[in-house]
Amino acid sequence: METRVVFHIDFDYFYAQCEEIRSPELKSKPVCVCVFSDRGGDSGAIATANYTARKFGVKSGIPIMFAKKRLEGQKDAVFLPVDFDYYGEMSEKAMNIMKEYADVFEYVGKDEAYLDVTNRVEGSFDKASHLGQQIKNSIREKTKLSCSIGISPNKLISKIASDFQKPDGLTIVSPDKTDEFLEQLQIRAIPGIGKKTEKRFSEMNLETINDVKNLDVFTLNKDFGRKSGTYIYNAVRGIDSEPVKEREPSIQYSKIMTLKKDSKDYEFLSESLDELCNEVHEVVKKNNRMFKSVGVHFVQSDLSNKSKSKMLRNPTLNLEELKRTADQLLKEALENQKNTIRRLGVKVAELSEVQGQSDITSYF
Repeated sequence: METRVVFHIDFDYFYAQCEEIRSPELKSKPVCVCVFSDRGGDSGAIATANYTARKFGVKSGIPIMFAKKRLEGQKDAVFLPVDFDYYGEMSEKAMNIMKEYADVFEYVGKDEAYLDVTNRVEGSFDKASHLGQQIKNSIREKTKLSCSIGISPNKLISKIASDFQKPDGLTIVSPDKTDEFLEQLQIRAIPGIGKKTEKRFSEMNLETINDVKNLDVFTLNKDFGRKSGTYIYNAVRGIDSEPVKEREPSIQYSKIMTLKKDSKDYEFLSESLDELCNEVHEVVKKNNRMFKSVGVHFVQSDLSNKSKSKMLRNPTLNLEELKRTADQLLKEALENQKNTIRRLGVKVAELSEVQGQSDITSYF
């Protein structure tokens, strides 16, 4: 079987880095990019922090108030609101550069992508190393962004490798070095291994990937369930056969709002939902698009997320159908809802262009 050469490219502290490029004087300061809520003050959460801020224990997902406490002694700390349009533009420029170098390009998110470059480098990891440096130089020259690249025979090891020497890293793991590379790492280096799994391994006195390699697949399946157990068994051995698949950014339109109060009351939430549907519908209409998927999104009072979506039978631009579907999803999402909801969102996806007036009720 042919050995593949796969890149995982990951932009370092992406949103904060974009802000540093726009305002270079921020580079030496602790920078936090925040999702401020509409309630004013320090209500909201950290989206990304630069490495200077991370040294003080600031990381994405923590409330802004906590971050400010941790940076109390830092007079030059900066807290900026997110600017998704600008980050989207920066991401698009960088992704277009990467595509030029790939046999197969797989978009993962604004700040990461996989590239299969097997043909381009004729299966050579030496050539791949040069190509990786070329891509880094080209992205830096044209966008000023730094990124970290992992190069290996598959997506799993490349993703682990891109995280190995951040920021601005280039890590090559050729097939003969896979075991040596993985065995030194902590278990949490494996994508998908969360705090719970790590804690369970810790209770079993297992800390490194090498430790876990001593467990057989039956023990792992018994402790973690068949799906997770098999995944862990293969992952610690660097086994991953999932190909790099052609994937472009999926376009969707969404609107999200911070509610006047945290609530899980259907009547209260449905009023806000109605307003959001009107706003999303305006955007879709303005862009001459129809949608086939509708979703609702909660940010709960503990800042965790929850979402539900539904695929419609046919693409539509009908506002009533959007409202009816979103309302149905809201009711379903509220069943057994324990936490109150802080922010509520609506999104439409699976977009297509409006061809004539294919939906008779489109413009009502």
